[in-house]
Amino acid sequence: MNAIVIGGNKTCCMDYTNKEVLQIDQLTITNHLPDIGIGKIREEIITGLTSGNKYISSKFFYDEVGSGLFEEITKLGEYYPTRTEKSILRSIASRVMVNTQYVDIVELGSGDCSKISIFFDAVNPHNMEGLHYLPVDVSQSALQHSANSLIERFPGLQVSCQVADFMCQVGKIPYNAQRLFCFFGSTIGNFEIDEAKQFLIGLSQSMQPGDQLLIGFDMVKDEKVLHAAYNDAEGVTAKFNKNILNVVNKLIGSDFNLDSFYHLAFYSKKKARIEMHLVANEEVKVNSPHFQGGSITIKKGEGIHTENSHKYTLFDIHHFAQLSGLELKEIYTDANGWFSLAHMVKPA
Repeated sequence: MNAIVIGGNKTCCMDYTNKEVLQIDQLTITNHLPDIGIGKIREEIITGLTSGNKYISSKFFYDEVGSGLFEEITKLGEYYPTRTEKSILRSIASRVMVNTQYVDIVELGSGDCSKISIFFDAVNPHNMEGLHYLPVDVSQSALQHSANSLIERFPGLQVSCQVADFMCQVGKIPYNAQRLFCFFGSTIGNFEIDEAKQFLIGLSQSMQPGDQLLIGFDMVKDEKVLHAAYNDAEGVTAKFNKNILNVVNKLIGSDFNLDSFYHLAFYSKKKARIEMHLVANEEVKVNSPHFQGGSITIKKGEGIHTENSHKYTLFDIHHFAQLSGLELKEIYTDANGWFSLAHMVKPA
């Protein structure tokens, strides 16, 4: 077993080779990524980069640098989703956490701990020892950092970090009690529509009767607001977008030059989504031992699709709930109707 040093030397954030389990007091970290394997990951990346319309999965944004850049994005004035969702969480935290003393709280794509902390602040300190928090993320460093912060702030909280790809490894999450699944940030919007439907169906099938789901949806709104949120004046989103090439370089041994690409984000009204791309500002030859022939060429003006961020309506939320077989209990939203949190339950 390779030990993970908490608060010490930095470890690889997406380790697909070393299966690790570490337990220190009330903290456990389990790495499930090797069950996917580095070979499959490389195959996925190569397939995307050699297709007619090139793409890289948005899950590869979140190495240590990418996770840090995303935290910066959430604090920008133009980026409304995080602060809007947090305002909703503060308004409902006491209601959601009233009967959760012996509940496993599973947060998918947890990132930093700022949102879940709002819920824990609403818990009576005497009940904290009965809580078990299971954050799930591909970024090991983000999980470690958040876990340390939470344990220091909430003594008695049990934290079991699951380094995993929740898209295909939901079944790896331990089950000890009734669960509250939290899927914040409108991460569901990163999926293609059919993928989102299949993911929610699969999640519902893995839930037990009485399990709950609290899921965020970014709503359709003024295009100017959307454009500004993904094209901030400080250029942090552009750095975040480009950093995915650094992650790819590490995973497939390629030599992408970030300066050869520029950030492009736009709203497609027809598809109701923001699209993010990296566009070559010159003809680029990229080398990797995993490319057939050793290299690929990306033409000037050719793009690599890195992320979608779908926007939704209330009809969409009701449709997702019905399709997944979950009972929609409540939809919480802000005064502007910019963001919604849907509370669903697995029926008996």
